[in-house]
Amino acid sequence: MTYTTTPLEQDLKVIGPVQAELFVRSSPQHTDFFTRLCDALVRVCPGSRPVTAGGCTRVAIDLWPTAHRFRRGYQMRLQISTGAHPRYARNTGSGEPLASATRLMVAEQLIYHDPGHPSGIILSKFQ
Repeated sequence: MTYTTTPLEQDLKVIGPVQAELFVRSSPQHTDFFTRLCDALVRVCPGSRPVTAGGCTRVAIDLWPTAHRFRRGYQMRLQISTGAHPRYARNTGSGEPLASATRLMVAEQLIYHDPGHPSGIILSKFQ
């Protein structure tokens, strides 16, 4: 999934921490979420985060701090995926140890983006 801004009306200086905050639901309880403005990965395991009655989990992904000026007219893009093999060990979704896992689970992933689940990116802006 990719989120892309409209062309920026003015330069945007981003200095410091960057975080993607996602509200997600996954069919297997063991799953990964990978984001890239820079990049980061969060591994989700049963019991590692609270789950709402509807099965939604809030996942905060700290990306590398940055110092970048997005120029006027450019667009910012956030890429989200649920794996980044071979950079990170594959997550089979089975809960088995990653080095010896043999069962692969099919995963249905949902990322919510509505007023009650405002998935997005948090930037440290510099004026």
